[in-house]
Amino acid sequence: MKEEFPYHLTKKFTHLVNDYLSKSNKIYHFYNRYPTIENFSDQWKEKSNHKIDRKLLVEVLNDQNQSLTLSSLVRRNIDSLLDEDTFTVTTGHQLCLFTGPLYFVYKIISTINLAENLRDKYPEKNFVPVFWMASEDHDFQEVNHIHLFSKKLEWHNDQKGPVGRMSLEGIESVLDELDEMLCDREATNLFRDAYLKHSNLADASRYLLNALFGKFGLVLIDGDDVRLKHQFISVIKKDVLHQGFFETISKCTQDLDKEYKAQAFVRNINFFHLSHEGRKRLEAEVLESEIDSNPEDFSPNVLMRPLYQEMVLPNLAYVGGGAELAYWMQLKTAFKQEQIPFPILVLRNSILWMEQKQVKKWQNLGFDFADLFLDEHTLHKQYISKQINLNLTQELKDLKKVFEKILSKTCDKGLKKSILAEQQKQLNSFEKIKKKLLKSEKKKYEIALNQITQLKAKLFPNNSLQERYDNFIPFYLKHGDNFIEILQKELSPLDAKFVILSPQ
Repeated sequence: MKEEFPYHLTKKFTHLVNDYLSKSNKIYHFYNRYPTIENFSDQWKEKSNHKIDRKLLVEVLNDQNQSLTLSSLVRRNIDSLLDEDTFTVTTGHQLCLFTGPLYFVYKIISTINLAENLRDKYPEKNFVPVFWMASEDHDFQEVNHIHLFSKKLEWHNDQKGPVGRMSLEGIESVLDELDEMLCDREATNLFRDAYLKHSNLADASRYLLNALFGKFGLVLIDGDDVRLKHQFISVIKKDVLHQGFFETISKCTQDLDKEYKAQAFVRNINFFHLSHEGRKRLEAEVLESEIDSNPEDFSPNVLMRPLYQEMVLPNLAYVGGGAELAYWMQLKTAFKQEQIPFPILVLRNSILWMEQKQVKKWQNLGFDFADLFLDEHTLHKQYISKQINLNLTQELKDLKKVFEKILSKTCDKGLKKSILAEQQKQLNSFEKIKKKLLKSEKKKYEIALNQITQLKAKLFPNNSLQERYDNFIPFYLKHGDNFIEILQKELSPLDAKFVILSPQ
């Protein structure tokens, strides 16, 4: 079963997202091309004029992935990047433990499907799905946990610095806890292979993502690489030595902020310094020779990473969530300043996954799928009202007819006035009875109301979208590889609709 709804009907997305999808005039000057399949031909023509060191890119990819067992499709995709007619479509994310929230998976599937859609439309070109590993991020608290079966599974670690470089000290106790939660040691073998057989979080994440998505041709790249950073030296110098992006990004951000809330804070210097002590914001003066000699020590923040990505990849599109699209839109003028083509921004697919028993229970309660987006109080009221209307609507009509017949039997104005007064008295009594009955009915339908509450809590944990809270593990345990294959079959990244999916 598949149901689709316009994003704005869910009331879970920002004005920026809704305006972008509706092609509002308020937002069009913050992006390059709207994500339609036809616009990609103009995008690759523009990108073809932007020099990419493809030989170096392939060398880096082969080195970074040499320890993995790559599918033949991944190997072909990497080799094809030497060809000027091959382009990438990219997504990226922090290296979340066990992939983090569900939308991590949805981003990747959206990217894989976009590449496939483009290959179908333009067979004369080749399109490679890429995942950019945000290994240099240092916010460990954002990646060290998942929510599983209404519990928080957390990896405690005091290490500092880029998360990708962190050792996996203490991770075995997390895997043991996962075993207990799943009651199945075999179910965690994939995670044990990933996290116990590798030395750091980047290598573990690379292994896990390749195991899950390698058969679909997903290519993994880690920007924490000295060879790739050498290509970025000119931008590092411009930002670190001359604050050469502050003015242009600030102006674009201020313009965006007139209509929407800016996602990322603009700083004078948008790089961190990497050392054995961790990843720290640049404050002290830096010599130009330091950048020339050790560009790998300079780590881009959220506003510089997109420029880095687009300088090293022959990329056409970035697939991301609403917050990501928002900070990319702060950079339109920065890309123009550097004469780097601004990629097409594609909103990742957003999904609510329902098991069949949940679908049946919801339908048995008398609700449509559109009702899923109503709040719990409204649903309770709507459910009870339906039951009461079935019982009392006719009775109210009958009561009014009784008084109409009585009134028809007299022409005495005084008597009619008395009858009408009595009618109103009876109607008031009727309303009091209705309220008492409503209270009584609530008790009568307590089981149904509890079912509504439980379903809403399960499908919208913490009153947020399921994809922003739950991890993929329960779904993968229940459906195996079929979970990912259903997503890959059903999701259309250029069809901007919120999707409710339920496996048959």
